[in-house]
Amino acid sequence: MEKSYKNKLEEHPKGITSLFLTEMWERLSYYGMRALLVLYLVNALGFSDKDAGVIYAYYTSFVYLTPVIGGYITDRYLSYRFAIYLGSILMLLGHLSLAVSGLSYFYLGLCLLALGNGFFKPNISTIFGRLYVEKPNLRDSGFTIFYMGINVGGLLGPIISGSIGEKVDWHLGFLSAGVGMAIGILVFYFGSKSLPKSIWEKTKGINQSQMKESSTSPNVSENEVMAKIALIGLLSFFSIFFWMAFEQMGSSLNLFALRHTDRNVLGFEIPASILQSLNPLMILVFGPLVSLLWTSLSKTNRNPNPIIKFVISLFLLGIGFLVMVMAANQAETGVSVSLFFLVFVYFWNTMSELCLSPVGLSFVSKMAPTKFASFLMGTWFLSTAFGHYAAGILSGYQREWGSMVHFYALFVIVSWIASLILLGIYLWKKKSILPLLDSEKTKKEDSSSPIRVSIET
Repeated sequence: MEKSYKNKLEEHPKGITSLFLTEMWERLSYYGMRALLVLYLVNALGFSDKDAGVIYAYYTSFVYLTPVIGGYITDRYLSYRFAIYLGSILMLLGHLSLAVSGLSYFYLGLCLLALGNGFFKPNISTIFGRLYVEKPNLRDSGFTIFYMGINVGGLLGPIISGSIGEKVDWHLGFLSAGVGMAIGILVFYFGSKSLPKSIWEKTKGINQSQMKESSTSPNVSENEVMAKIALIGLLSFFSIFFWMAFEQMGSSLNLFALRHTDRNVLGFEIPASILQSLNPLMILVFGPLVSLLWTSLSKTNRNPNPIIKFVISLFLLGIGFLVMVMAANQAETGVSVSLFFLVFVYFWNTMSELCLSPVGLSFVSKMAPTKFASFLMGTWFLSTAFGHYAAGILSGYQREWGSMVHFYALFVIVSWIASLILLGIYLWKKKSILPLLDSEKTKKEDSSSPIRVSIET
């Protein structure tokens, strides 16, 4: 049995471990800092919820806006390797700046983090996808492994930085996130030496998997390539509604945990920031199970296509915020809310995320022409930027909405309406969409074996 597991793992390209660990350490630094951001602004600097929400909105949106610019510059002027190093070093300097007292250093740190992410994020994802040019059937599985790296970092970051920041010193918490970023740079320096040279080379035109397809099918045309890019745009747009609600975890839900949640467990009060680890913990637990579900459905040709998975995601997201509506209703009576409310909210949000975020990353990687690979990956993150901006701005109105119940009900309504509209578009254009999806399906989609995931993590 162990031998077969090892053989399964060896099917993946060499070098995925180094990229997995690089992404893990970078995400540890990001999520550790993110868990502290709003709490630091409100508790340490005395910002109002509204002002803290605005800063959170600008920062998190620019974190996902800069990849468009970084991807564009890299596609035309920089090597992938140089762009990843440039982004990593800028982010390290950003964390170090946050570790210094003073509002000017704080804002400088946020700017450096956002700029650095613009060069790092789209290129690390693009390079990972290029490892699977010769093994497209394992691409979805590989991206789930990659996504696990994101969430191992997301799990550890709030625990380490959050505990130090809330219980010891805010700036030491930010510094601990910087240490994680420094380790990530070292991991990439030594690990990237084992990556094949071919993934660093830039080629023009459609990607290699599409060229192989075109050599065997006379029906593949530039129009089809453009249609696939249009699908990327469609799913990117609807992901905005997901992130607008989902990203309340780092803002309004973080403050709800601080102010309205009974966080005492066995006589110990859990820092509010540590609850940010619930989502990545659940991804690590339930991610392999969801992957097993997709794999099982694939065997009977019933695995939902990416558009249907997005529809499911938005519906599940609405369920999560419906639970939050019930929690807010109790909190408005003046009673501290049980911790289990937030656990259930994060559970449904996690199920929603598993149907959208890794699916979207894999979808963009498969569909995007190599000439615009980093730019289109940046476009995917651009939709995340819009969603994060809306999330931050809205979070500041939690207290000013008139009722927290109405505030969280907004996300239920928006999520479910977006789900229905996307489903309607799919049914309307199904005849033209399915051939595009089927052309990728011929590569035998493998949606992440949980065995491979557990071994890698």
